[in-house]
Amino acid sequence: MENQTVLNMLVLSGLSDHPSYQLPLFLVFLLVYLMTLTGNLLIVLLICTDSHLQTPMYFFLGTLACLDMGYSSVTTPRMLFDFYTQKKLISIPACITQFFFIMYFAVTEISLLAVMSYDRYVAICRPLHYTQIMHWKSCVLLVLGVLMFSLLYCLVHVLLLLKLTFCRLTPLQSFFCDLPQLLLVSCSDTSINVLFMFILAILIGGGIFVLTFCPYIIILNTIMKMQSKAMRSKAFSTCSSHLIVVFIFYGTAFFNYLNPNAKTKSAVNKVVSVCYAVLTPLVNPLIYSLRNETMKTSLKRAVCRLIQK
Repeated sequence: MENQTVLNMLVLSGLSDHPSYQLPLFLVFLLVYLMTLTGNLLIVLLICTDSHLQTPMYFFLGTLACLDMGYSSVTTPRMLFDFYTQKKLISIPACITQFFFIMYFAVTEISLLAVMSYDRYVAICRPLHYTQIMHWKSCVLLVLGVLMFSLLYCLVHVLLLLKLTFCRLTPLQSFFCDLPQLLLVSCSDTSINVLFMFILAILIGGGIFVLTFCPYIIILNTIMKMQSKAMRSKAFSTCSSHLIVVFIFYGTAFFNYLNPNAKTKSAVNKVVSVCYAVLTPLVNPLIYSLRNETMKTSLKRAVCRLIQK
């Protein structure tokens, strides 16, 4: 008969149990975290201080940078703490709280990427009406709508999680608290949680996916009809940066959550989790800054001002 003792603590399996790996991993991920904060904070500061970047496109990009900093700060410090202490214990309330913020930042980010697709559609396909459609009030309302939508979406999962009891000593096969892993260690009936997870993922996640990629069908068709090669190149450059970010985020997340072998999560799955939870917030500012001429020019101006001082 299965032990039904209710647990107050859960165990995170982490990336490695080997003692000699803990310090090197701690130093590597500390460096990655500091680079993530620095890169995203630099983008936010440039957008706030440079008048050339105070447009709807860069407003959304600055919001994405803030989300990346929050997303990384929910997972990486906890992982660094586990590397340092090597205990890997987390209380159930703390675990559910971490899951809430991870999901909140993730859902907000994919929703914002859909909004950014719409912004690119208006800019390229309806340039004469861009300032009328994407004025500051509408941009702020879109971001606020995304934040509220993500909050409600995550609260549904959290409220269902709070009704569960946890009595299995099996470690969570991850370095952070994730919904599939939490359901595996619960001794309650999780059928409602699983049902809601799939229904909401298909309806809401699928809807966001369609809203993100459908505008690009029209955008690519419009770009191909442009007469000027320079205009086509500029439009492709802007859109390709956004699409690269979208593909990285969706690709790694789909691999992780649609993997049928969730119960036997391998090292490959953990590497993929690191990619979308830790490395994606680092890569995003690099993609947008290195492929964006306006951003690079703004950075050069900022450096020149610092040198002159």
